[in-house]
Amino acid sequence: MEHRPATFRKITDIAIKILSSISAIVGIFFLAWILLEVSKRGIAALNMDFFTKLPAPPGMEGGGVANAILGTIIMTLLATLMGVPVGVMSGVYLAEFGKTSMLGKGVRFTLNVIMGVPSIIVGLFVYTLLVLPLGHFSGYAGAVSLAILMLPVVARTTEDMLNMVPNELRESALAVGAPQWKVTLGIVFRAAKTGMITGILLAIARVSGETAPLLFTALNSPYWPQSINEPTANLTVTIFNYAMSPFADWQQIAWGASLLIMMVILSLTIITRILTKGKT
Repeated sequence: MEHRPATFRKITDIAIKILSSISAIVGIFFLAWILLEVSKRGIAALNMDFFTKLPAPPGMEGGGVANAILGTIIMTLLATLMGVPVGVMSGVYLAEFGKTSMLGKGVRFTLNVIMGVPSIIVGLFVYTLLVLPLGHFSGYAGAVSLAILMLPVVARTTEDMLNMVPNELRESALAVGAPQWKVTLGIVFRAAKTGMITGILLAIARVSGETAPLLFTALNSPYWPQSINEPTANLTVTIFNYAMSPFADWQQIAWGASLLIMMVILSLTIITRILTKGKT
């Protein structure tokens, strides 16, 4: 093996550390800039009317985005109910039963592809699958598109967390006569629960700020959500509409809604870091 002088290795090490530090500083700078700018512009819009009232008619001051907040919560919860169980079961299959099988490889490849597909493509897919046949936009279609985006994140995180559980735990439980399903639910899940919860929270954070798929599925509405089988108000599309409007009051509300979404995503990220702190 070719011997390299110690001086060259030290210079390379220092150069890599400097580049890594600069990259980290640049990333932190832009993150702080975004946080400060959105907070400065959006804090003025956060008042009681913002959280409790419906949008005001175009050109009129006042109003809020209470219907959009409620619609976002409903669609996110529905997407979680659809995407998380399927994602967890897919991850369990890949980690416990289909590690080397052809079906397992196919499922893993499919999940990787879905994870890399742009969200607008998922929105177009659900638009073709649900919106066109039904003839109208709906919150249900929006939730389906969010669930599709959530699925691969939950599945791959679940697989990775289950693979980190030592095989000795499985073998010990199986050796005393425990069935496979009880080993998975009672032993493996308990050991990997923190990482699995982390994956679910990351998936929720991933979809809570999506706009493109909802433009093609849920669209928007100025009214309270009466049914998920109709166009449903949501924060991200409301931000898009208000930010593009010529009305200063609507633009202010768009900044406030942006701040609200940013704080929710930041909170989920902090909770995830707390859950994983000190865990191996």
